[in-house]
Amino acid sequence: MALLERDAPMTLVEVAARFEAAGIAEHARALRSLQRCKPGRPPVYRDGDLYHLDPHDDELDLWMFRLDLRPPKIASTPRKVPEPVPRASSETALDPKELDEAWREAHLFGWSAQRLAIAVLDAHGGPLTPAETVAAVARRTRWHGLKEDSAKFKRRGSAVEVLADGRWAVAAQASATVMKTRAAVRDRVDVARRYAAMRPDPADLERQRAQWRQRRAARAAELEKLSRALIVAFPPARPESAALLDVGKHELWSFVKDELAALPTKLATYDVLGGIDVRRLLRNLDFDPGPRRLAELGPPQKTKKLNQRGRMLKITTAMLVQGSCGIGKPFGEKEKLAGYLATGQFKKLRRRLEADVKSLGALYEYGRLHGAVRLRWGFIDECIPAPWVDRAEPVLYDLMASAHEMGLPLEVVVGSAPGWSEPWSRLRRAYVEQDDERWRRMWLVDEDGVRIDEADVQRARIPVTFH
Repeated sequence: MALLERDAPMTLVEVAARFEAAGIAEHARALRSLQRCKPGRPPVYRDGDLYHLDPHDDELDLWMFRLDLRPPKIASTPRKVPEPVPRASSETALDPKELDEAWREAHLFGWSAQRLAIAVLDAHGGPLTPAETVAAVARRTRWHGLKEDSAKFKRRGSAVEVLADGRWAVAAQASATVMKTRAAVRDRVDVARRYAAMRPDPADLERQRAQWRQRRAARAAELEKLSRALIVAFPPARPESAALLDVGKHELWSFVKDELAALPTKLATYDVLGGIDVRRLLRNLDFDPGPRRLAELGPPQKTKKLNQRGRMLKITTAMLVQGSCGIGKPFGEKEKLAGYLATGQFKKLRRRLEADVKSLGALYEYGRLHGAVRLRWGFIDECIPAPWVDRAEPVLYDLMASAHEMGLPLEVVVGSAPGWSEPWSRLRRAYVEQDDERWRRMWLVDEDGVRIDEADVQRARIPVTFH
């Protein structure tokens, strides 16, 4: 809020002063709290002692909405509440429509078999076979315990009578039980109607989803057009060499000594620039990024708590490259790079810097495919959201959903990061399968039907011949 209000970078001292002026906390206490947490999570980033807002981060747009600083992008239409329908008396038999309304996808495991059977028989108005009775419940919900077992109704005093031909009927002495069953069903109808009035209109929801999909597709198309480059430089504080990777064109360039003079001109041709501590790196290269998007490829999360005793794991970019892309030695040793530079072994220096930027490129592509990067260390195997991925950009799940909808396979590269010269040389055909459960989970299998771990997928695409 303070950064939005100021519309300019601020130090923590200035933020604490604003907190005091707003009556949030006394200055010294607010400053101690801010210094402890060091707020640097998107959309906020730290550059020296100054804290900035990244105008391109989609998290900022969400915060604007959460703070009620912008209206919703898709307005909802208030649902018209239907006029209340008078409740039928317990003397009136149940109607099948009441069962539809009360039992639709309801969890009825708490209802006894007798109560379920009486409700169906009462609504039907006469005897039914066990199969017909169970089917009447199953048509409305899967979550019930009624089975075609007549033995449970042959006990003395049962409200359900088993006729000579095997059909079930309401027993003559069961009027009290029937009344209670009707009341129970109508209680559920009242609850269903009350919650239905609170929920948005399904037609309005579908309209909103269609608008959201349209906006997301348009946003993704805009982002796809952006030219992107990744950069590494050595030494980072006072660069004398650098390597540049064009993500879209799959091209590499290296710059050593005097050649660095041409680098700013090259950087100016891109819309997105990425690297480790990218803002400081560009400043050291004497390049002003201006309004360009910057992809910070340093670790999105700095540490990981390992146990209750407070042991902490320091997360590095190299660990994320190793865990995500399977590259054993992603970056060169500083001492060797300094030796190459000092002794004029520029060919080895270029080769090592190009290998470093290729490792960054593998991490960048993994993050774009999954929306996250993978941390694997000892017993830890978890994902951390990749801050350089916009929410509108399609990830692996979106590709799987599209392929399943079109009935097409996916071409995937599984395992470690693909080679630079032939990134699709280890291409495999994968098929999307989906269960019939309520959550509609999807997964990938290979041509032999063996499941593929989605976290191991490095590249994925719908075959070009099927576009």
